[in-house]
Amino acid sequence: MTEGFSIEALNSAHNRKGFSSGVEPLDRYFRELVTQDVKRRVSNCFVALDAAGAIAGYYTFAAASLPLTELTADEKHRLPRYALLPAGLIGRLAVDQKYQGQRLGSALIMDAAARAALAEPAIFALIVDAKDDSAVTFYQRHEFRRFASKPASLFLPIATALQALSTKRAAKEKPR
Repeated sequence: MTEGFSIEALNSAHNRKGFSSGVEPLDRYFRELVTQDVKRRVSNCFVALDAAGAIAGYYTFAAASLPLTELTADEKHRLPRYALLPAGLIGRLAVDQKYQGQRLGSALIMDAAARAALAEPAIFALIVDAKDDSAVTFYQRHEFRRFASKPASLFLPIATALQALSTKRAAKEKPR
């Protein structure tokens, strides 16, 4: 986790009014609609809080499916031939402008991966629908792979995310 931040489920005590990522649709959703989605059990929302308890970032997380047809032949090789694989969808992810460039977006992705790894039932991959080319680039830096038929939709196998988490933890624990 990025130093100085904690991540928890969104609740009514969190003040969403001051949050500004600089992307109006993401900010408007967070201010006006996210609680409706949570109440209706359409998605969950997790927030990153700074040391003072202010919201520094958020992501939404919901159940989804990954069509086997979106994988390359090499990726399908060791998988069962089910038409759909279980997945978790990061529907929205945003970091407040005050905290951008501090790797908080990366920490939010890793938090989603950790939650997915612990989920019951099992989840094979995380899915995102990138809003633009810069978002695609951001996710690709985190080893997300493009769907075969939809270049703005990407997925990250949970096994890949767990390997990245393991490598990161080992680097932190390594004596200097």
